[in-house]
Amino acid sequence: MSSLLFKSFYLYFDKRIACILLVILFKYESWASNPNIIFILADDMGYGDVQSINTRSKLPTPNLNILASQGMTFIDAHSPSAVCTPTRYATLTGRYCWRSKLKRGVLNGYGAPLLEPERETVASMLRSKGYNTSIVGKWHLGLDFNRNADGKINYNKSINDGPNQHGFDYSYIIPASLDFPPYIYIKNGKIIELPNVNQQSVGFPGFLRSGPRQPGLIINDCLDDLTSEANRVIREGAKISQPFFLYFPLTAPHKPVKPHSRFIGKSKLGLYGDFIMQVDWTVGQVMRTIQTAGIEKNTLLIFTSDNGSFMYREEGNEQGDHVSNPKVQSYSQKNHTSNGVLRGTKADIWEAGHRVPFFARWPGVIKSGSICKKTTAHVDFFATCSQIVGGTLMDNMAEDSFSWLPLFKGGDWDRPRAPVINHSASGMFALRSGKWKLIAGNGSGGRQPPRGKPFEMPYMLFDLQADLEEKNNLASAKPSLVRQLAAKLEAIRSNGRSR
Repeated sequence: MSSLLFKSFYLYFDKRIACILLVILFKYESWASNPNIIFILADDMGYGDVQSINTRSKLPTPNLNILASQGMTFIDAHSPSAVCTPTRYATLTGRYCWRSKLKRGVLNGYGAPLLEPERETVASMLRSKGYNTSIVGKWHLGLDFNRNADGKINYNKSINDGPNQHGFDYSYIIPASLDFPPYIYIKNGKIIELPNVNQQSVGFPGFLRSGPRQPGLIINDCLDDLTSEANRVIREGAKISQPFFLYFPLTAPHKPVKPHSRFIGKSKLGLYGDFIMQVDWTVGQVMRTIQTAGIEKNTLLIFTSDNGSFMYREEGNEQGDHVSNPKVQSYSQKNHTSNGVLRGTKADIWEAGHRVPFFARWPGVIKSGSICKKTTAHVDFFATCSQIVGGTLMDNMAEDSFSWLPLFKGGDWDRPRAPVINHSASGMFALRSGKWKLIAGNGSGGRQPPRGKPFEMPYMLFDLQADLEEKNNLASAKPSLVRQLAAKLEAIRSNGRSR
């Protein structure tokens, strides 16, 4: 603020009014310097589903390829969990979900709120720094529905606890994954239409559980509906003086695999491939809206996934995969590898469960076409946003979060990053320290046999630099290293924080 401007204020106003105006102007200057932040979280999209990462893929993802070319690709990025709910908790709070009351599995559409009432989220932190905050998409962190005396949900009343109670100025959501009832849109806590349609259960690929559905929620149209709303939020956000944060958690390519009719048959790789193309199209729509709104240069855009793909990889049987029979939940390697070369699938502690595509674009800060090889986790999103806006992380917030900002700029961590913790659907832990990965259990902890049990011997040890496919268990050859890494894991678990 120039001295001339201050003297002008002082000449025309008394000291008190001048000070108030200066505070407002300083705040406005701070807002103007902060970027808009858009975080797109795909649902069950695998490491090999994006062509720029899996160069052998025949599945077109032109918009994600462009995003990669315009920003930074993180090739060792991890979801905090191999399933939905815990990843979303960790992403929004900067705290691993296994520190919460949810120790395994996911919530359903009727689940009670998981976020603690006083816990800061990325949204509440950014709002305190002058951001307008919005969520459009899948919530899956529990909702406090109003209920009648008989315990049944009263859909005529607003919910008591949801995104608006955790830092979001605006919310337009579905309760959980699109295969969980109730199938409803909720706007700012208000259920916008009575769910008076009885949705019948459906088998894979259009997998649905039976339950109530709003007439206006058409499964095949859901992703389009959410995309339209997200683009409206971006356009409106571009018109106001303050920066905005949009959290856009998609419903796809999670089951039900129900792409819009205009995509069916486009990929030549079955309905799952068509759905991936629709996800890519969705990202392209967001990118175009950012561009036409004139905010591209001052917007940090992040795209990633909440865990790996649920599609299995057929290594022996080359017949009867998803391409020839859409009811089959696997691909022959000759057709597609949703998780690339990674071992396992969604829910597993193996790399396919949690190593995910991750791209970040921020013109002028992130170099186009750059690659980051650091091991990261979505739990780092909180600290990143805090550092971007000049915030301070208190001891009772974002306990496991480390800022990506220096990585965006091509550097190293500002402070040494603690080993990343991975977690499976059944509660299996893994610790990642440099090239080493320790699995504290004796199986996948998820879907692929043997599932094993957490903390049951023998543990497993892999050198991911030499063995990304996790084929060579080195635990018996390096017992001292296993003990050392196991001690690190226990310290992080018992300390209540890793930052």
